[in-house]
Amino acid sequence: MKKVVLGLALIAGLFSANAQDDKKEEPKEGWNKSGNITFLFNQASFSNWVAGGQNNFSGTLGLNYDFNYLKGDWSWDNKIIAAYGLTKIEDNEFTRKTDDRLELNSLLGKKAGGNWYYSAFLNFRTQFAKGYEFGTDPVTGEETRTEQTSFFSPAYLQFGPGLLWKKSDNLKVNIAPATARFIFVDPDFTLPDAAYFGVDEGDSSRFEFGASLSAYYKFNLMENVSFENILNLYTNYLEDPQNVDLDYQLNIIMKINKYLSTNLAFQTIYDDNAIGRLQVRQVFGLGVNYGF
Repeated sequence: MKKVVLGLALIAGLFSANAQDDKKEEPKEGWNKSGNITFLFNQASFSNWVAGGQNNFSGTLGLNYDFNYLKGDWSWDNKIIAAYGLTKIEDNEFTRKTDDRLELNSLLGKKAGGNWYYSAFLNFRTQFAKGYEFGTDPVTGEETRTEQTSFFSPAYLQFGPGLLWKKSDNLKVNIAPATARFIFVDPDFTLPDAAYFGVDEGDSSRFEFGASLSAYYKFNLMENVSFENILNLYTNYLEDPQNVDLDYQLNIIMKINKYLSTNLAFQTIYDDNAIGRLQVRQVFGLGVNYGF
C-alpha cells in the first residue's frame, strides 16, 4: 500500500506542476475528433554470441481515438483505447501476449460555473483474447499453459454522477462519489473456495458501490514529444474501502517524422481483487503511426 501512496503522490505532483504551465485553449463547438493507429516492433537476434541471448521478436497494434463534442454549456468527451501485442521467443513452444486491452471512456458534462461541470461518466474495459499462466511439466519438462482469462472475463463497467473540473480537452479531473461498478467473469474459471477477480465461485458478476476519481492530462514536453497521462482511482464503500484500486497509464510518443516514432507505453495497476501486489507493464519500441 505504501507503494500505491507514493505512486499517487508522484502522479499528483506531475499533474500539479504541469497544470500551471498549460496554455489557455479556445474551445471550438461541434465535434473534435483525433486519433492514431500505431504498430510497435521489437526484434533481437544472436549468432555465436558468447554473452548469451535468445532470438525473439514482438509486435503490438494499438488504437487511441478521441471524439469529443461541445455545444453551449454541454460537453461530451469520449475515448477508445485498444491494443494487442504478441512476442515469440525462440525455442518457446507458445507465443505470449505483451499487451491486450480494450477500454471505452465517456464523460458528459453540463457547465455549472467557471471550469466546473455537473457530470456523468461511463467506463468499460476488458481484453480481446485468452490469457494464460505458463509453467513447466515436472515429468516431461515441456512448457505448459493454463487458461486464466478471456474476452469479457474479467470485464469492468463503472458509471455514476459527479463533478467535473475541465480546463481543456487535454486537462480534466472528474470526481464521482456515487459510482456503481460491475465485474463480469466466466464462472468456469473460479476455483473451489476462491474468488476470481472478487467474484464468488459459481457467480458470473459482482456489484460494488463506491467513489471514483479520473484524471487526464496530455502535454508536449518539447517539440515532437508528447506525454499522455490517464489516472483512475476507485474505492468500494461496501468492502475494504481503505483499499484503493489504482490504474495509471502513461503514453509517450517521440516523433521522428510523420509516420515513424519511438513509443513508450507504461501502465501500473493495483487491484487487491486480482492480485495483492502492484502490477506493472511497459512496452517500448519503434512505431509506425497513422494519424486521423
